[in-house]
Amino acid sequence: MKPLSVLSLLFLLIWSIGVQARLTIEITGGTEGAQPIAIVPFAGPEGGGVLAEDVAAVIAADLARTGRFRPMPRRDMMATPHTAEEVDLRDWRLVAMDNLVIGKVERAAVGGYDVSCVLFDVFRGKQLAAMTFTSRASELRYAAHRIADMIYERLTGSPGVAATRIAYVTSDGNRGGQRIKLEVADADGHNPQTIVSSRDPIMSPAWSPNGRQLAYVSFENRRTAIYLQEMATGRRERIAGFKGINGSPAWSPDGRSLAMTLSKGGNPDIYVLDLVSRNLRQVTDHFAIDTEPAWSPDGRHIIFTSNRGGSPQIYRIPATGGTAARVTFENDYNGRASYAPDGRSILCVTRIDGSFRIGLLDLNTGTMRSLSSGRLDESPSFAPNGTMVIYATLHGGRSILSAVSVDGSVSQRLSQGLSDVREPAWSPLLR
Repeated sequence: MKPLSVLSLLFLLIWSIGVQARLTIEITGGTEGAQPIAIVPFAGPEGGGVLAEDVAAVIAADLARTGRFRPMPRRDMMATPHTAEEVDLRDWRLVAMDNLVIGKVERAAVGGYDVSCVLFDVFRGKQLAAMTFTSRASELRYAAHRIADMIYERLTGSPGVAATRIAYVTSDGNRGGQRIKLEVADADGHNPQTIVSSRDPIMSPAWSPNGRQLAYVSFENRRTAIYLQEMATGRRERIAGFKGINGSPAWSPDGRSLAMTLSKGGNPDIYVLDLVSRNLRQVTDHFAIDTEPAWSPDGRHIIFTSNRGGSPQIYRIPATGGTAARVTFENDYNGRASYAPDGRSILCVTRIDGSFRIGLLDLNTGTMRSLSSGRLDESPSFAPNGTMVIYATLHGGRSILSAVSVDGSVSQRLSQGLSDVREPAWSPLLR
């Protein structure tokens, strides 16, 4: 038995001002070569009753969005077993299924539900995994995400991201009545909740490594300031409100420090704030504009955008300060960079033939590869397992979000009604 963790529940109890329309996800490419899998509808609890969620449908949708799996339509299933004893793998070999998932939802002794499932390798004729989650009725969707992640990891060797969340900024209305909101939703666009609502701009949301806080920039009272906000309680604190620019917050991998851009000395430079001692130290000191810091996964270096060479490019500097070294050399503009979780590549916005695209720089070879094809693509953010990238783009005259796999084989489009959506940030993995 594996109950939902306290950390996981923080995401379910997230404080909100109001609930908004959910993000709608459309898969726009990348189903070729996907692995066939059958997720049989789960049996419901004895005594009947309608569950709040179709658990099997949620799992199937989660796996389909990865581009790695092609769930079998229910109308094509010749059987709907719910226990291992009811399974005849020969049936599923006939329809060329690689894997089979069965499960059931039962009432738990302590209240709520036990959601259990079994994963089979159809052609090898063996059971690969069995798992059970204890869940409240309102948390069945989250339990389904956790099961999808377990299946994904068992079959691919990489952690799944269905149980993660995405922070983003929305705006709607005209300039006089425009409302800006910082929102958080499940990775599949469901359960959107407003964290902050304002008539002033909100920018640069950044998740803490433990997923319990968001840092962001607010323009309240016509001045920039950096805030930290606790996800479970809504408590927030202004941690940088110096004269001039306060921007681009970036968490250190250990969660103890926050890098940021400040112009308190007259010029935009990179600073690091120790969140325990509140000691602030300057990392760069240059007459150029230094901004958009991001930490290396080991916490030893910070990359940032600077025009010290004449055009915006990515530079790297020891987190303790020192000499900065240029990292990007392709194209005349590179900015808004971040490391891949494994530290082997860097994601950035790059300008190609006058258009701003999402680029992926291989640090071993020094080659840049474009992941997007829009005219104005910006604010890229890695999925915590490093397989996908989410970014803001233009579509049909509106700002929406798009996601693409790092190998370019899978693409998705995320939109929210008539609102403009931008500044996405993917949460860390939940364990």
